[in-house]
Amino acid sequence: MPVWLIFCFFIKYLLLIFALTKITKEKEGTVVPSFIVKKLITKEFISALIAEHLGNGPIFATGLRIGSDNQINVFLDGDEGVTIKDCVALSRYLEKMLDERGELFALDVSSHGATTPLVLPRQYKKHIGREFEIKFEDGTKTEGTLVSFDGNEIILENTVRENKPIGKGKIDVTKQQIIKYNQIKESKVKLKF
Repeated sequence: MPVWLIFCFFIKYLLLIFALTKITKEKEGTVVPSFIVKKLITKEFISALIAEHLGNGPIFATGLRIGSDNQINVFLDGDEGVTIKDCVALSRYLEKMLDERGELFALDVSSHGATTPLVLPRQYKKHIGREFEIKFEDGTKTEGTLVSFDGNEIILENTVRENKPIGKGKIDVTKQQIIKYNQIKESKVKLKF
């Protein structure tokens, strides 16, 4: 084999190695080979698409997670609940919009979940009459039935056994607790089986 042909193969090999190991700096300053760099989808972009599709209707997003591998998880709730049809409609819309842009992604649209803590004030109204467990910012907890919610505070009601004021024995006493919304760290609906 002629020397010049070996030299050409050697040059091609070096160019291929250089192209594959070219170093690219991302915004965060992380140094990675350029063939590993992916275009990441932003939360702002997906949030805008969700808002565009749902508008100010009865269905709303309660959560959005996007993983480093463009795994998108969207969680929905509704003023009167959310159906599979609602999840499918948003999923198809997002898929269409992302496919048009040529994005690489995986998508999961699901309901907020019955045991997932509430994240928006809007979610409380449909749960009036249900049992709640509330954790406060200071770490304490309380439980009770949600009686009302006005946007700024909730009222929980408990029935407890107390000693009779006169005589022996116990009686059931119903008490209400007013809780400011900004004091709540986490609130969950307690499911009964």
